[in-house]
Amino acid sequence: MTDSVPTTAVRNGTAGALSLSIVVPALNEQDNVGPLVEQVSKAMSDANIDAELIIVDDGSTDQTLSNLRSLQTQHAFLRVLHRPNPRGQSAAMHAGIQAAHGRYIATLDADLQNDPADLPGMFAKIDEQTVDMVQGDRSANRNDHAIRKIASLIGRKARLWILNDPVRDTGCSARVVRAEIARQLPLQFKGMHRFMPAYARMLGAKIIEVPVTHHARHTGDTKYGMGLLSRGPAGLADLFAVRWMTKRYRDTSTDTIAPHDTAEVKP
Repeated sequence: MTDSVPTTAVRNGTAGALSLSIVVPALNEQDNVGPLVEQVSKAMSDANIDAELIIVDDGSTDQTLSNLRSLQTQHAFLRVLHRPNPRGQSAAMHAGIQAAHGRYIATLDADLQNDPADLPGMFAKIDEQTVDMVQGDRSANRNDHAIRKIASLIGRKARLWILNDPVRDTGCSARVVRAEIARQLPLQFKGMHRFMPAYARMLGAKIIEVPVTHHARHTGDTKYGMGLLSRGPAGLADLFAVRWMTKRYRDTSTDTIAPHDTAEVKP
């Protein structure tokens, strides 16, 4: 994977001093990436947040990558990562998070169902409430059909029962998290983006949820979603896999013990 612009190409700040990195996986979203970049740019500028936008092209076969290359000439805060073959939403998020320079990391979907205008308020709550993750909750504003809403409800109850995860809308991609937490999330594993709050909580993160806007898809079809018939079995298997991980997780952090001052050591 290559980073197609220099790391210093940041419109609102300087490399190494960024407040926020916004990571967005994109697969065949040629008609959405332009409006997405414009909306993110406006939201960050209006809130005076020094930010970078990292869009990970996950092997698109349409004009997504070509459009992103063009957008880079107009937006210095935009960085584009590319892989020739799709590896999935979780892996794309992982690549973007590992490449990020911000002290905090936000995630969004590329289909414009998440609203970038929600990010400044979510970002502000990190410090206001001394938390590690602010997770978006679409429950009150979700623009989905009834079957998908029912499937989400069942999934939420299953997560609460199996993982003791109280987060209502863990499938919402709109979130802001401290970078040191985000970089520990095992997103190399398929489907792990749906369990980011649960895993962050296991790492000791304090999480709050805030209501966010949810729009109907702007254009095109869902690229990363699975069919409703396969969603249940796959989701259940993932739940037990995450439970296995959480029960066997061990904190590997340590305290460094400084050597004694040699002047105080007696012969």
